[in-house]
Amino acid sequence: MVLTVELDVAELAATRFAVSPLSETVACLQQLGGRDRQAATLPWLRWASGELAREPLDLAWTWPLLVHDRPGWPEFLVPAPKNSGPSIEDDLAALRRTTARQVRASLTRVFGAELPGPAADLAARPAAGLRVIAAELRAAHDRLVAPHWPRIRAVLDADVAHRARALATGGAEKLFAGLHPNLRWHEGKLLLNDVRPVNRGPGGLVLIPVVLGSPHVLVKRNTSTQTTVRYPARGRGALWTAGTRPPARATVRLLGRARAGLLEALRSPATTTELASALGVTPSAVSQHLAVLRENGLVDRERSGRQVLYLITALGTSLLAG
Repeated sequence: MVLTVELDVAELAATRFAVSPLSETVACLQQLGGRDRQAATLPWLRWASGELAREPLDLAWTWPLLVHDRPGWPEFLVPAPKNSGPSIEDDLAALRRTTARQVRASLTRVFGAELPGPAADLAARPAAGLRVIAAELRAAHDRLVAPHWPRIRAVLDADVAHRARALATGGAEKLFAGLHPNLRWHEGKLLLNDVRPVNRGPGGLVLIPVVLGSPHVLVKRNTSTQTTVRYPARGRGALWTAGTRPPARATVRLLGRARAGLLEALRSPATTTELASALGVTPSAVSQHLAVLRENGLVDRERSGRQVLYLITALGTSLLAG
């Protein structure tokens, strides 16, 4: 059997992408707790573990909801974003708006009728508990995600731009097939290799790429908002290693050291300013090198709001691989 999400034409038309700093925060805490840990996050995990050893976080309410022996976790911790690029404040405000009935129903689905300590406290005082959880998640975001958010956001934005092109050129079938090998679109249905049912929320799906999360596709099975589909962002694996190793000698001989280093750094998407800072050169010099690399099909660019992101092409990746 497979997990099936049926979408009619109107619901498919309402399906959209969003990035969520709260989603990344919840995902990173689960990685720290050993849940669905992926190799791509190991450099971040080493950094975060050192950070928390230096000064631990107080997550007395949040941690037991995310790290336990049950197969799921309360869906209200990551509400569907209202727009494509909410701030952490927007995300936490949506969390705090969860009703008492929704909180209790979600807790019961995860933990059963006999709720453990913190979950029981939250069920007894939902509004007060949500305020504490929101404060804990904000502290976790500021310590563990915010220092890396510009680079994480660049990867997320580049992923969304790539998916938008897939939708434009190949429709829903190409879009969903490219999100994850276990996910596919067939005759008006989104199919995932899973056996648990989905009680879809109102409207279309919200597709959320994630850098610091599980290597699997996570479809929200019960929700008080729109149904979210969280999937591993394209290019997340290079985020922590891009630009940290010297380019191959053959690439240096072909392109010159500056352009070869720039190409290596673009294994993870970045802006001109970020590249200049990372490589210790002026933005104008970076722009000149990028123009040459782009003319030769080695890098491409995508607009993300007011920023222009540069990213390596398949040809550029092949060149670096020798």
